[in-house]
Amino acid sequence: MPAELRERLVELFGWVDPGPGSTHLVSDISGWWRDPATLTALGPALVAPFRAARPTVVVSPAVTGFLLGPLAATALGVGFVAAHKPGDGRLPAGPLTWAQSPPDFRGRRVDLAVRDRHLGPGDRVLVVDDWVDTAAQVRAVYEICRARGAEPVGTAAVVADCPSTVAAELRITALLTSTDLPA
Repeated sequence: MPAELRERLVELFGWVDPGPGSTHLVSDISGWWRDPATLTALGPALVAPFRAARPTVVVSPAVTGFLLGPLAATALGVGFVAAHKPGDGRLPAGPLTWAQSPPDFRGRRVDLAVRDRHLGPGDRVLVVDDWVDTAAQVRAVYEICRARGAEPVGTAAVVADCPSTVAAELRITALLTSTDLPA
């Protein structure tokens, strides 16, 4: 990854206190989307470690993945498939393949679905997301891939904090860790 992209990602990142009753700060990555140079560089930087794996499609979970996934897909010259969540209010019509994640960093299990007609045997899937902490959603997307006969080739994230054993098992690479970000 170019050093200038790393610097911009860190510079444009912030933590937000959501207010009374909150138990944690919330990451603010909106600066990444506002900066055209960062937006242009993200797709190529995310996919660089996976080019040799020759992905045929990028799959990303709602909601931030719907921004990053198309950037990565465009950089690879492949298509994009959205992994929907029932709570986002935009479930597509037609047959869907569902999977439920293991508990995430807040103890939640997240349901994800992909349109059956967009993922199938022979697809080599690169999963792309903004932040991977427990890899719970990555596991759910991999489960969907396998159920559809597709092969997950790895996961690219902007930030990853999962244990190294999990990163190795799921082939997760990231541009940053949370320790790279301002406190």
